[in-house]
Amino acid sequence: MTNQRPAPPPKWLDQLVEWLCADHLYEEVQGDLHERYYIRVQQLGGQKARSLYYKEVLAYLRPSIIKRNSIDNSPSFLQPDMLKHLFTIAYRNLLKRKSYAAINIIGLAVGITCCLLIAFYVQHELSYDGYHTNADRIYRVIHAFRNSQNGETLPPPTPEEYQVWGNAPVGPALAADFPEIEKVVQFTSHNSLLLQNGEKRFQEENLLFMDSTAFQVFSWKLLAGNPNTALVAPNSIVLTESTAKKYFGDTNPLGQTLRVENQVVFTVTGVMEDVPSNSHFTFNALISMTTFRQWRAEIFDWWGYVDFYTYLLVKPQTDIASLQAKVPAFLKRHNDNKGYTISFERLSDAYLHSVAGRQPGVTGNLSNVYIFSLIALFILVIACINFMNLSTARSMERAKEVGVRKVVGAQRSGLIKQFLAESLLLSVLATLFSWVLAKLALPFVEELSGKSFSSEILFTWEVLVLLLAGALIVGVLAGSYPAWVLSQFRPTQVLKGAFHSSNKGIALRKALVVFQFSLSMALIAGTGIVFSQLKHLRSHDLGFHKEQMLIINFGNDQGVQQKIDVIKNELLNHPSVISVSASRAVPGDFIPNAHTEIQSAEGAMLQNGPLLYEIDYDFIPTFGIEMAAGRPYSREFPADTAKSLILNEAAAKLYGYANPEEIIGKRFSQWGREGTVIGVVKDFNFRSLHQRVEPLALRFAPKSEGALGRLALRIKADNIHSTITALEKQWNQLSPQRPFLYSLMDESFNKQYQADLHFGRLFSVFSGLAILIACLGLFGLASFTAQQRTKEIGIRKVLGASGFSIVTLLSKDFIKLIGFAVLIATPVSWYVMNQWLDDFAYRITINPGIFAVAGLLAILIALLTVSWQAFKASRVNPVTSLKNE
Repeated sequence: MTNQRPAPPPKWLDQLVEWLCADHLYEEVQGDLHERYYIRVQQLGGQKARSLYYKEVLAYLRPSIIKRNSIDNSPSFLQPDMLKHLFTIAYRNLLKRKSYAAINIIGLAVGITCCLLIAFYVQHELSYDGYHTNADRIYRVIHAFRNSQNGETLPPPTPEEYQVWGNAPVGPALAADFPEIEKVVQFTSHNSLLLQNGEKRFQEENLLFMDSTAFQVFSWKLLAGNPNTALVAPNSIVLTESTAKKYFGDTNPLGQTLRVENQVVFTVTGVMEDVPSNSHFTFNALISMTTFRQWRAEIFDWWGYVDFYTYLLVKPQTDIASLQAKVPAFLKRHNDNKGYTISFERLSDAYLHSVAGRQPGVTGNLSNVYIFSLIALFILVIACINFMNLSTARSMERAKEVGVRKVVGAQRSGLIKQFLAESLLLSVLATLFSWVLAKLALPFVEELSGKSFSSEILFTWEVLVLLLAGALIVGVLAGSYPAWVLSQFRPTQVLKGAFHSSNKGIALRKALVVFQFSLSMALIAGTGIVFSQLKHLRSHDLGFHKEQMLIINFGNDQGVQQKIDVIKNELLNHPSVISVSASRAVPGDFIPNAHTEIQSAEGAMLQNGPLLYEIDYDFIPTFGIEMAAGRPYSREFPADTAKSLILNEAAAKLYGYANPEEIIGKRFSQWGREGTVIGVVKDFNFRSLHQRVEPLALRFAPKSEGALGRLALRIKADNIHSTITALEKQWNQLSPQRPFLYSLMDESFNKQYQADLHFGRLFSVFSGLAILIACLGLFGLASFTAQQRTKEIGIRKVLGASGFSIVTLLSKDFIKLIGFAVLIATPVSWYVMNQWLDDFAYRITINPGIFAVAGLLAILIALLTVSWQAFKASRVNPVTSLKNE
């Protein structure tokens, strides 16, 4: 009969003893416990012995013992001498391992730099309109204009059915009916006017007519003038600082005058600071609303006329929900149109969270903020993974150091402090380096993002504290696991040569490599999808000509309109001009809605509000817009100027005609004009591809109505610069009162996608940096692996192995890991990028080939990174590798 060794006590109890006991008492205490346990097993049996073992171990759970064992007579970690000693040793260790330190410092520095720059971008996106003192009390009115045929009650509108652009009467009515509202400010859509001071004359864009309460609601700082009266009197104008310098230089503009449209004179009543870049709408100057009221007094009473934005400052502690509940009764008193309703939207939601249409300025994309935040997190995680991977991989190299130090009395806590000190030193050095990199890269990021960041942000105490805290957190997080692993080595095993890397450690390193390359592959695939979508935006057939289209903006100048036919004929005489048309707006411009009634198939007049282009005879042929049914406007039909209307296919469907041929000849009524529909054009993308083609009416605009403001010239592709120069000379002779203000349509139309282009560039740059950091870590790990297998490689070469087989041997394990990472990353990146693409009405379908290409790229990058180290190892002379054997 053989004697079997009894089962050992529970392992978790031994671990509890190790935690409770001081380092110098642990082996003695555990030895005594085990000795008594095995004696009891023989005397009392296994179950009784384990029960008593439980009691003895749990007896150590006494505050007095825990407190005693927490007392460390060694010098405190926070004492200056101890800190100096720890960091001196850490510094020497880093100098000893220069390549290892360089990889870690560069990887962490680039990672922290990327995080810092992305943090600036994200903070800027989240800060929009936050500079207003009363931002939490400012709301804006959003309007829903829907069709209620025969007075039927409609369900509540969806968020997408609202628009910010609305009527004028709603503002004064709200102020009169609701005591909760402290101030109301209204302003118009952006205007373009010719302003002149002496010889300085500019077609000034981005002008707003605004109520006198502007400076009481918004926190714009006036540098000169009285904020309470600056916008009270008619013909008053407040200039931004940069606009004031453009017209008046360094002289004081207050009280000076500007001639407007060669007719009226405006008095400068104020100069304000330029509108901050983190504003959801901007302007170059404000004109008093009383000026606009003098020009068009009747529209201020029209609930159906849309040209105003309405913002409210509510009193403190106002419950906006209770205010919203009063809206139905309010509308019943003032405008009992069942299809019209309003709601209130926070100012803080205007930039990132609003889905309402007809915005007064740019809007951001919350998905982009989330994506960049994730990229920043990915980059930092990848950098930390590199550190942990390299530190734990080098454990074999430092095992004997740990063993010797433990033999001469080093305690585990001291070793942990030492390794954390090395980690913190690396992190601090990387953070200092990252601060310099961020300062150098900030202008580049500004150019890529289209945002403005002051370099002074790097010197603010918030950023410095963030960097210091980040250095400590990254240092502790990245160094804690390696410190824990290295400090638990057993001296007896290490010094006997019995120590080797554990399966757990190898598995962890493999898991970390898979994780970081999953992130890298996802970023590669994401970059490919982003640029495929941007290419789709540029190449999508818009349904009209935008290449070789020269647009002249004459700002509704009456003199130009009166002789528009003469000007068009003169411009057509130039041999490079193919055709010329005049219109109120061109594709890409902001255009109004028009209340339009059209006869249904049953004979009833249906009401809708399609968008409106006011055009001349040549607009449709000049832009190459195709007809789906009927005919375009023609000089052969004099009635076209007053009794005809053209729609697009979307508008025909809006009125119930799926077949555009069926709406031809139907009666219409629009803005005082009645007649019949004579044609339907094919849908063309006159707005951004983020949106579907909307219903559109193309109304003939006689020059007598004064609605024309643009000339569109289709020109030949050769010698465009000389053509523009010649046309400018012609223009100055024909219309000397109006400057020659032109743009090329493909450039101006593509400005709608500037935000998407900025996103694509930023995404690709930061993705590239994330991949670079991952490759740095893989390079270091491959270098260490090759170093650890030097003797194996030498033996294989002696036995006849080729250089290629050595490279394959060292590379295949890494390539397997990268292949596994590709499988993990594919569904994740598909889901995230599919969500991003949902923001486009016209989007690509994600091609699985993108993931195949991205996966091959990730594998190729990893292969190049690893194989170089493998190639170097395969070139080492076996004599050098084996000389110590």
